[in-house]
Amino acid sequence: MSLVSMPFVGSGQDLGLHIAASVVMIGSIVALAYGFWKLHELPINKAHSKQHQQIGLITALTWIGFVWHWVWVLAVICAFVDAEKALIKIRDIWHQPTSPSQTQAPITETGTTASTQEENHNA
Repeated sequence: MSLVSMPFVGSGQDLGLHIAASVVMIGSIVALAYGFWKLHELPINKAHSKQHQQIGLITALTWIGFVWHWVWVLAVICAFVDAEKALIKIRDIWHQPTSPSQTQAPITETGTTASTQEENHNA
C-alpha cells in the first residue's frame, strides 16, 4: 500500500461512511439550533412560570432579540428581575441617610439634643 492511496475509495464502504458523516453533521446542526432556540426562549418560560405581569413585553422583546441580540438581554432582565422589589430597594437606598449630620438625635424644646439629656440624666 502506498502513501497516496486512499482507503475505502471506490468501495461500498465509501458511500456508507459519507452517509454516516452526513447524519452526524446534520444531527449536530439540528442539536445546536434546538439548543439556541431553548436558550432564546428562556425569558418567556421564566415569565410564564412566575406569572409575570409584563409577559407580552417579554415575548415581544424575545422575538425582536432574534434580530437585535441586545434586545434579548432586555427581555432577560425584565423576566428575571422582580421590578416591584427592585423599586422598593432603590427607594430604600435613596432615602437612606448618607451623612452623619442626618443621623444626629433630634433637638428638643430646650435646644439640647436628646442624647445630651440622656447623658445628663445618667450622670
